[in-house]
Amino acid sequence: MGKAYKYGDNVDTDVIIPARNLNIMDPVELATHAMEDIDADFANTVQSGDVIVAGKNFGSGSSREHAPLVLKVSGVSAVIAPSFARIFYRNAFNIGFPILESSEAAEKIDAGDEIEIDFKTGIIKNVTKGENYESQPLPEFMANLIDKGGLVEYVKAK
Repeated sequence: MGKAYKYGDNVDTDVIIPARNLNIMDPVELATHAMEDIDADFANTVQSGDVIVAGKNFGSGSSREHAPLVLKVSGVSAVIAPSFARIFYRNAFNIGFPILESSEAAEKIDAGDEIEIDFKTGIIKNVTKGENYESQPLPEFMANLIDKGGLVEYVKAK
């Protein structure tokens, strides 16, 4: 369970992690710059379990794997949006970071709402408002990638 951070449509990878910071090799240090061009306080206020809720086409732009990585390292437990850029979608699962598609949740959740997610059922619970929203549960293969910490760890385990 965590607090919702709310953003609009077309949040691209340059907003998630600005290119000027990509020379930082340590993921923890890199994460201190997450979302800084759209939300200067994000890196200082995000806590483990918090959730990003955004509009459509989240993660568009360049194909850098750094974008989902800095969110994961920051403690974000998931991103909820009506749709994701294809490369962000793939990169997120490759590093073991869950994302959920739900137009209803993206529309009705407000910044600061307390959110609880059941990844097995796809139910997104807005504790603050006492509402539930549906998303597709993660397919078993994708859930296994998340559980193992991403594609590399999944393959190593096999």
